[in-house]
Amino acid sequence: MVVSSRLTPSSYLPVANLAACFNNTYLTYKFYWFLSILYFVEQRRDTISKQELFAQMLAQAWYTIHYFKVSFGHNDKLQYAAQALAHLEDIPVDAARDQVLAQLSVTKRPLSLRLLKHFDKNVPHWFLSPWFPKFKGESDAQQRQRIYTQSQAYSNQVLYAVFPDRIEINPIWLPYLETNIRLLKDFCYWNLTQFLQTKNPQVPDLANKLIKPAMRNSLVPQRRDFWDKVLNDLGPQACIYTGKPMEKGTYAVEHFIPYRFVSHDLMWNLIPADPSFNSRKSDKLPPLNRYFDGFYLLQSSAVQHMSKVAPRNRFLQDYLTLFPHVDAMSSERFREQLSPLLSIAHNNGFEYLETV
Repeated sequence: MVVSSRLTPSSYLPVANLAACFNNTYLTYKFYWFLSILYFVEQRRDTISKQELFAQMLAQAWYTIHYFKVSFGHNDKLQYAAQALAHLEDIPVDAARDQVLAQLSVTKRPLSLRLLKHFDKNVPHWFLSPWFPKFKGESDAQQRQRIYTQSQAYSNQVLYAVFPDRIEINPIWLPYLETNIRLLKDFCYWNLTQFLQTKNPQVPDLANKLIKPAMRNSLVPQRRDFWDKVLNDLGPQACIYTGKPMEKGTYAVEHFIPYRFVSHDLMWNLIPADPSFNSRKSDKLPPLNRYFDGFYLLQSSAVQHMSKVAPRNRFLQDYLTLFPHVDAMSSERFREQLSPLLSIAHNNGFEYLETV
């Protein structure tokens, strides 16, 4: 995902106020609130109910929270609400954004509404605080009331007017938002990525875990151009999980550390596996004390063989993301690379595969 850290300037709008909305951010709310506003601007909507906006906040964050298990921080109620609403509304963890939005926008369940309305306590009016700085001696309640009142008159060229049940986009901002919507999204995602990186300092490929991919990449090239060749030349290999022999056409290409955590298809994490076990393993983590030796033996044999017979095989380059060169791949160094990734994944909510 391409992101931007700057906004397009304007000679007639206080764009600096919009950029300042993301200063001193301690929770994810502002990012997802603004992304929700941009979503409805794309739909040519200038009057939007708060329930729709809060529903869209959850829809935007849904896949990041549920599928990739990215941590938003212990105090972030958006993550808590997404997890609770998945059960209350019976929404699948891999639901499409439009499905989440459609269901939460019209829900009448009291507890679901309470979870959504939690964000009304602070988000809609505090987002506008760069336009309406706090006066000396003014309480939070007084500032909140002033923001509601003055925004409804579009004072200070504010982005939108905030009402008890809705917001209305200021007409003078609409052309800017519509013209720069791609850049505005990129700016928001850039700031969101920086924020979430502080909560997930060692989680790989975080920027690409903010949006549900349209489609997972096929692993046919990895099978055809690498593992098929290895199995053809070296003969059947035992599945590290079941011990069953695997040969061309009888195996699945499996992510040793789940794709949902690593978010890539690099060869150092891909091995052939018994198809039935691969389905059962799903996104579970493999205990290293049980499976590492078999994993390393399979990888090492494949790399040594392909380095000899096809040294220009493009998938050998994947190992260079872990090792300076393929000859530097050793059992100790490989384990040192995998062990912290598994620990971080487990801390983020991924479960270990049960063994018997």
